[in-house]
Amino acid sequence: MTNVFQENHARVNRRQLFGSAASGVGVAALASLLGSGKSNADDAFVPPMGNGLPGLPHHAAKAKRVVVLWQGGGPSHIDLFDDKPVLREMSGKDIPESIRGSTRLSTMSSGNGKWPCVPAIKPFQSYGNSCIPLSTMLPQLGGIADELTVVRSMHTEAVNHAPGVTLFMTGSQVPGRPSMGSWLSYGLGSETEELPTYVVMTSSDKTKTCGQLFFDYYWGSGFLPSRFQGVRFRNTGDLVPYLANPAGVSKDARRALLDDIANMNAEHLADYGDPEIDTRIAQYEMAFRMQTSVPDLIDFSNESASTIERYGPDALSKGTFANNCLVARRLLERGVRFVQLMHAGWDQHGNLFTQLEQQCKDTDAPSAALVQDLKERGMLDDTLVVWGGEFGRTPFGQGDPAKPTGRDHFGKAYSWWLAGGGVKKGSIYGATDDYGWNITENQVHVHDMQATIMHLCGVDHTRLTYRFQGRQFRLTDVHGEVVQGIIA
Repeated sequence: MTNVFQENHARVNRRQLFGSAASGVGVAALASLLGSGKSNADDAFVPPMGNGLPGLPHHAAKAKRVVVLWQGGGPSHIDLFDDKPVLREMSGKDIPESIRGSTRLSTMSSGNGKWPCVPAIKPFQSYGNSCIPLSTMLPQLGGIADELTVVRSMHTEAVNHAPGVTLFMTGSQVPGRPSMGSWLSYGLGSETEELPTYVVMTSSDKTKTCGQLFFDYYWGSGFLPSRFQGVRFRNTGDLVPYLANPAGVSKDARRALLDDIANMNAEHLADYGDPEIDTRIAQYEMAFRMQTSVPDLIDFSNESASTIERYGPDALSKGTFANNCLVARRLLERGVRFVQLMHAGWDQHGNLFTQLEQQCKDTDAPSAALVQDLKERGMLDDTLVVWGGEFGRTPFGQGDPAKPTGRDHFGKAYSWWLAGGGVKKGSIYGATDDYGWNITENQVHVHDMQATIMHLCGVDHTRLTYRFQGRQFRLTDVHGEVVQGIIA
């Protein structure tokens, strides 16, 4: 299948080849080889604006939309989701070498001489009819336990933050590949003309203890055309800059100007076939429509007092995780396909006993409220909610071995939860050993989770590819298996 972008590839390559090849018979031979109109260069199909790829979804989708509640820094599975009585019995004693093995750890702890067991800092409790054990620091999540699938067997090779985040978001620890939201936008297209297909919002713990940065490539489009990248809504000032018309410019004047610019860009696109011209046209049009849609998005006057209260005291405080969760629900019900909330604050190397509980207070109610809200609006069954971070935390303590104050990064085993969108309700998948160190049942690699999310969205992760620099790329690279055990 060809389109203007493929034609441009073919035209440009002919110019290059004929410009550099010998004259005479050599040129004629090259012309004969290229006469079919097909290019030997990358010729990935780029769908028209708003449309998905032909043939997608590959199968019936259980999830029409996805919201990722990213908990940056590494939430402690030992303290929140995976209770280990042995750690209480062994408190202060070293985790045996037979358990530790040759696990790769960060440079902050790989040379340790002591490995003191640190049990969960607060008690666990069984919640819901499904009796899922969760930390008592997560009472609101406990209230929706029967909607959750808790995955206790996640694992990753990454031992540091940025590579770990990049691996889940883009499929590689090295920046430069398209993010998951970009892949789904490219493959499935948009369900709204008033808002971007893929929206990102960021927040951090109130005291800014985490220090983790959120890089643009976490929601970038990589080698896909840039119109598929996430649109970041700012947490200060206007959600999106430059939406308002300049003083003295009416809406009609703005529309006329954009029409003229669009005509010029369309001619330029027809001549050169550059996907970035297509992106520019799309950006101008989206910005014009968002002048109306964005003010409505953040007008909370029609939200009930009970709904606002459910999200917690920070629900109307811009830039907080609670406010972002409320906005996320409004984005999802307005047709946005992929919402990515990125919250920093879980990197508790030296403040585990003070900051972890505060972090739970900031995120527990909003996360649960989003799930409840979606359920009450009849949207949870076809909206996939994903909660997790780049890794977990070590079962041993960090700092003075006699009195540890934190936990280090740990990718050998950690926990996530999912809700809605076709996953099993009130279930636990996977297991770890008595120390929460090694996975003993149903390992789930980062690539497996990516494959599963794509599958729930109706996409075969092995078939959604894009040709770049001579090879076909996909989100999961050459890895990943769909985790059937968490699918309803």
